[in-house]
Amino acid sequence: MQATPRDGKRRGARPKIDQPSPVDVHVGARVRLRRTLLGMSQEKLGNAVGLTFQQIQKYERGANRIGASRLFEMSRILEVPIQFFFDEMASEPAAARYEPAIGEIDHKSELPEQDPIMKRETLELVRAYYRIPEPQIRRRLFDLAKALANLASPRKLP
Repeated sequence: MQATPRDGKRRGARPKIDQPSPVDVHVGARVRLRRTLLGMSQEKLGNAVGLTFQQIQKYERGANRIGASRLFEMSRILEVPIQFFFDEMASEPAAARYEPAIGEIDHKSELPEQDPIMKRETLELVRAYYRIPEPQIRRRLFDLAKALANLASPRKLP
């Protein structure tokens, strides 16, 4: 047990911060993405790692940091390399800390929902796409989606 100085603060303890680290939010979002793509519930993932679904919720929101051994265990259960949890993360996450201005929406509630990858519609679309057994049909659907997206968003000429 660590000694407590007279001022009431533990020596060597991290200072308490109001907002989760952008790295923890990103890693948690990637856990949620993979779990959802596999069609796995928070409860099932929690049982596999020996935690409650509430703890998985906290990890996915970035409210609690996932330790290295737990992240390794999750990578095995979710069948992805550990690097998957850090893919698409900004190269300088400390610079990406978000401080809401007065009147702005709270960071904790807004950040994960801004990412279109985290929307249920996107996840259902990806699941349906991978249920198509023929690779050639999947590729044609992919090309069609890209063509429709290009029509919907006109390109700006240089």
